[in-house]
Amino acid sequence: MLVRLNSSTSGEMIMFAEHARQLFEIIGKECTARGVFIKEQLPEAIARLHHAVEEEKKALHEAEHKARLEGVDEDEEQTDEGHQSGRVAVHLGQRATPLIHLMEWTQKEGGFILWEADKDF
Repeated sequence: MLVRLNSSTSGEMIMFAEHARQLFEIIGKECTARGVFIKEQLPEAIARLHHAVEEEKKALHEAEHKARLEGVDEDEEQTDEGHQSGRVAVHLGQRATPLIHLMEWTQKEGGFILWEADKDF
């Protein structure tokens, strides 16, 4: 299922519901079929996403550092399903950045963002 986000000032973006759910949970929004980020909510939403991305970066850096100290080869270290199937994992920062940019542009212009999906996600 897809979630369509429309900014009143900055355009539109579409994402898979499972990815939108992850980002909305970080922000503290319910994953309803329709909703809105009003201009007053954008600064906190942006801050929460930035914080989550920074926390993930720290955790990844610490895991890499620990693996190097333990002498684990990088190829052995990558054990998640994405790597086992030959696909590269997509990190939270890569998923959050487009939404962060949409929110920042919308905030800059004093607008709001509406979202819509086929059903609650």
